[in-house]
Amino acid sequence: MTDNVDMIVIGAGPAGMAAATEAQSLGLSVLVLDEQVEPGGQIYRNIGRNDHKSLAFKNILGADYLRGRHVAKDFDRSGVAYKSGATVWQVDPDGAVSYSHEGVARQASGKRILLATGAMERPVPIPGWTLPGVMGAGAAQVLLKSAGAVPEGRVALAGSGPLLLLVARQLIDAGAELAAVLETTRRSDYFRAAGKLPQALRASDYLRKGISMRLKVREAKAPIYSGVRGLAAEGENRVVRLRFRHRGGDRDVAIDTLLLHEGVVPNLQITRALGCEHEWFAPQRYWRPVLDEWFNATVPNVAVAGDGAGIFGAEAAVLAGRISAFEAAYVLDKLPRAERESRAAPLRRRLNRHLAIRPLLDALFPPNAETLVPSDDSTVVCRCEEITAGAIREGVALGGVGPNQLKSYTRCGMGPCQGRLCGLTVAEIIADARGVSAADVGYYRIRPPIKPVTLEELAAFGE
Repeated sequence: MTDNVDMIVIGAGPAGMAAATEAQSLGLSVLVLDEQVEPGGQIYRNIGRNDHKSLAFKNILGADYLRGRHVAKDFDRSGVAYKSGATVWQVDPDGAVSYSHEGVARQASGKRILLATGAMERPVPIPGWTLPGVMGAGAAQVLLKSAGAVPEGRVALAGSGPLLLLVARQLIDAGAELAAVLETTRRSDYFRAAGKLPQALRASDYLRKGISMRLKVREAKAPIYSGVRGLAAEGENRVVRLRFRHRGGDRDVAIDTLLLHEGVVPNLQITRALGCEHEWFAPQRYWRPVLDEWFNATVPNVAVAGDGAGIFGAEAAVLAGRISAFEAAYVLDKLPRAERESRAAPLRRRLNRHLAIRPLLDALFPPNAETLVPSDDSTVVCRCEEITAGAIREGVALGGVGPNQLKSYTRCGMGPCQGRLCGLTVAEIIADARGVSAADVGYYRIRPPIKPVTLEELAAFGE
């Protein structure tokens, strides 16, 4: 059985919810597919349930998170066809979307496809990052939002980016014992970013929030080490210590949990599989789809909104989702050109204000070179196949000049995630070994199924 609709939205985060709600109001038939059990995405995860929790818990999550209540409520009231727990494993250029839902493989067809798949944390492959007790800062935040879970014992956060301080602030308010915050951001990064400050003042509220979070860590008496290098987690059965270099000396801190973060990157598996054109975004060293001003990709009738199009934040994602809905309605003859323009104009002005902060953040928080290219040959890079940085360098020496050739030598990128986690690191290691740019090295070819699908689900296709 195939559902035929005007628009299929993949992802029910800020962009997906906003786009679906707007498109439905404009007379389009819409189907939303999302892997999670409730709408909200990573940013607004579990927003519906958390809205009914205590004021103290909501204050821990913060006003930015609670802003998602309005987006989620509008989405719920819209009557949009929504399937939670739906894993999309293939998208075809003709608008056919194959997915698994409740143990059955199904297919839907849309005249327009909006990819609102969001972002993912950039992996931070340091020595010891596979030890129990080491995880991403974003993953810890997911546990806080979804289950109110707070790490026990001494917690250290290491890396860079706004999320690092946000999670530190949330954990402090939740009662966690913060042992230290270690920033890979250097003094030279601040000098480099200074020229972006005048533009960033258009979004001064972001700057105030950043200062407030840093003060919160200071008030908690947790030391902040800036410009650290040589991060290494140590322990036998779990992490017990974090070693690092700071101001020319070797130091360590005893810990029970280590949360790593070096920014987030767009989730591109579907745009890659569709054959959309991508461009290299050098300031943050990631790929992003090439889009026009209406968020149309280079494959006809495919659009991308939210952090899957580039990292711009939740509020920008909501606005981009609504603008993409206007475009869908226009293309499908539900909205005249002039009305599309007039509706989008005020949203673009708001969007530009949110985007004003991004050049400053991109310059201030570049991914750490040691994260991009692990120097320790024993450090695992591909966790699915347990391939180390040293094995990748050996593969390059044998003739693996790109990620796809390297598969033949190492199986790197051939696990269940299809390189979703290791792809950028693999490309950077190859580029470093060859003395070329990561942009020249390229990326994995993504083949269906995009996500694992069982034979049982396929056997029940369309039931």
